Amino acid sequence: MPVAEHVLRHAAERPARPAVRGPQGELTYAEFAEKIHGAARHLLGRGAGRGALVSVGLGDPVELLTAVLAADLAGATPLVGDPAWDRGRWAQVAGAVDAHVGAPVPHAGGPPVRPRAAPGDRAWACFSSGSTGRPRAVVRTRASWTGSFPHLCGLAGIGPDDVVLIPGPLSSSLYAFAAVHTLATGATAVLPGRWPGGSLAAHLSRATVVHLVPHRLPDVLKQPGALRTAVVGGAALDPGARAAAACAGVGVVSYYGATELSFVAVDADGGGLRPFPEVEIEVRAEAGEPLGAVWARSPWLADGYLGDAAGPFRRDPDGWVSVGDVAEPYRSGEVLRVRGRGDGAIQTGGATVVPEDVEEVLRRVPGVGDIVVIGSPHPDLGAVVTAVLETEGVSPPSRALLEATARGGLDAAQRPRRWYAVPSLPRTQTGKPARALVAERLAGGDPDIRRLS
Repeated sequence: MPVAEHVLRHAAERPARPAVRGPQGELTYAEFAEKIHGAARHLLGRGAGRGALVSVGLGDPVELLTAVLAADLAGATPLVGDPAWDRGRWAQVAGAVDAHVGAPVPHAGGPPVRPRAAPGDRAWACFSSGSTGRPRAVVRTRASWTGSFPHLCGLAGIGPDDVVLIPGPLSSSLYAFAAVHTLATGATAVLPGRWPGGSLAAHLSRATVVHLVPHRLPDVLKQPGALRTAVVGGAALDPGARAAAACAGVGVVSYYGATELSFVAVDADGGGLRPFPEVEIEVRAEAGEPLGAVWARSPWLADGYLGDAAGPFRRDPDGWVSVGDVAEPYRSGEVLRVRGRGDGAIQTGGATVVPEDVEEVLRRVPGVGDIVVIGSPHPDLGAVVTAVLETEGVSPPSRALLEATARGGLDAAQRPRRWYAVPSLPRTQTGKPARALVAERLAGGDPDIRRLS
């Protein structure tokens, strides 16, 4: 989270400009800078200086950013996690840390703290674990985030006069990046800390930019207010969503990436995903396979996992990295067509089915709020394709309609054999459906998941 120095510069140049607006009120850049200085003095007094690892688990987004930027100012490495974790859980996922922040950092008096961080210093931004499993702390240099800031500003047209709504938890790398990018730009970050629900319209009345995941975009478009641009990541964006946004007067910048890779590809005009600036992309497929693994090489890549934890991150001798996502064959200058995470593919009767391909077709059916496709165990086929629909409090579409849509848009092996409905899908912190948790709940006989006959 390497932007403390940016905040101090904005405080000197535009002290009265609102910096953050959170659940407890608003702070100008001058007020926020003083709060960061006081917190940095406190951390330094605890010995959390350059090279120290400072874990941060705070629910209030402004207090979290204060602690993170104070650690950055002191030259320490902030590690942001779930505020619900206790010290035992922190020890399990992070190992030894030099200081833990589980309550707002006290303000210590004294002279201003001179920045002690360097671009090449390591910074652990956030945890990544996919949908389930032990969280892995991703370690990266400060420059691997800050260097990409101007590119995103150019693509999304974000400047210091913008008001940026960030409607999610900062323990998610998607929302954390959005927050620090906003502050580095000198804009105003609006931080409800979670999806604002009933207060969404009030937040959108002044916001000119929003960062969010695809399934939240329709809610925003119902009452766009002053919104000019939506920056969308975390999952594939339905093509119809961009058209709906255009009708609402909102431009969409969608991107593909991962916590370990940062930005990989971006679609700023609806023409499809193309490499983010300074990113090289390869899709490496085995002979005869229709899909291959996505590999990227850029200045924005993470170094790996804290403590050399096991995970999907792989690096080859030439500096290319992959987390196992799969895509169609790709050549430079073409559109990148990502088909999901390779380890989520369903093996059924000798065929390989990518869940995202099936979900893309079935989302077109009226009455489907969202959908997760998984493989259910089968004694002969290995697995059968299974669809679990989110119905959002309305009656699900008929199975006949679902099957007709599947026949019209999917190959035989891709068509679900089993159909279920659930009022609400479990989701990750970034808002993506938690595929593995859906499979676990279904296997466990969750009574909320009912079979469609």
